[in-house]
Amino acid sequence: MSAVRLSDQQRLDWLRLIRSDRIGPRSFRALVNQFGGAGPALEALPDLARRSGRGALRITSPSEAARELAELERLGGRFVAQGEADYPRALLAIDSAPPLLAIRGSAAALSRPAVAVVGSRNASAAGGSFAERLAAEIGRAGFTIISGLARGIDTRAHRASLGTGTVAVLAGGHDRVYPDENGPLLERLLAEGGAAVSEMPIGWSPRGRDFPRRNRIVSGLALAVVVVEAARRSGSLITARFALEQGREVFAVPGSPLDPRAEGTNDLIRAGATLCGAAQHVLDVLEPLVRSPAQARPGLYREPEPGGFSADEEPLWDELDDVPAAPRTEVQPPPDSRVPDDRERVIAALSAMPISVDDLARQTGVPIRGVQLVLVELELARRLERHGGHAVSLIV
Repeated sequence: MSAVRLSDQQRLDWLRLIRSDRIGPRSFRALVNQFGGAGPALEALPDLARRSGRGALRITSPSEAARELAELERLGGRFVAQGEADYPRALLAIDSAPPLLAIRGSAAALSRPAVAVVGSRNASAAGGSFAERLAAEIGRAGFTIISGLARGIDTRAHRASLGTGTVAVLAGGHDRVYPDENGPLLERLLAEGGAAVSEMPIGWSPRGRDFPRRNRIVSGLALAVVVVEAARRSGSLITARFALEQGREVFAVPGSPLDPRAEGTNDLIRAGATLCGAAQHVLDVLEPLVRSPAQARPGLYREPEPGGFSADEEPLWDELDDVPAAPRTEVQPPPDSRVPDDRERVIAALSAMPISVDDLARQTGVPIRGVQLVLVELELARRLERHGGHAVSLIV
């Protein structure tokens, strides 16, 4: 895989863009494609804000971005961009991959094939013990163990795989470990050759809505997700859903029908997840894929286009563009200018009924990149809703 490397200025521009108001992975990709880089996209943002009807747009300043870069470096971390050698290859394959990933620890832990082990925070003794055995055996088989550093199953999986390699995906910034009690576990994980990753800003304490964001990275880093225990409304089932959308294997550990912590996993099995009663059940499925990568699911190891992103990609999750950021400089939009005809045609073709982005481009005759740019404007104005299957609709 031929890797690019951002210059210091490009890295600063990337961070400024992804931390700016209402810019998430999909908006970032559309803007970089349209304007040829994060720097030109930042220059275009004020005009886009005016055209969206939203008014002033807060844009992260160079000094604010430089301060975050320095703070992450002080913590022993670094930002890795899509297309760079240390960016996790499996994560590139998901449509909502973070443009920049803040990494602490060993790049080697992120380069090996991985399995995510997740489950209930309120784990049973038997469930915790099984998670430990599962993680230890899968780790000894050469796989990195991915989890979310939560209480219960996540903690047991991380502890059992310290010696073979484990990666913690954080819901907050690298300086805001949650839960607090797992701070020592995280430091030990890093000291023993593991890694921690986050897309969130330094200083960001996780909110409830940040955990699903984290979960898509947990599944995105892995070839498979194993759910050990999960109630019917468990966040682990969100991880399993992301895994299915991303083309990953999903395994579930069966449990007693009398235990609410097994209701979610039993439901997964009834819905078609592979039953996991031992580590070998996972290894039997994954080891052939690792030995023959060409047999892996299509797109699992898709490489980025040099210097940017594929123009026809759209991410899966509509809330990903609500990315938090530190306080930023407010930039007023420039005076009014003529609205392009392309924009008018795209907006006129949209309605409350979902339509695929490809169909929108075909019906309007507007090139796909032009369509994506108009969609970014509408997202900035909070007038666009995203649906599955790359479909969009107008919020009226």
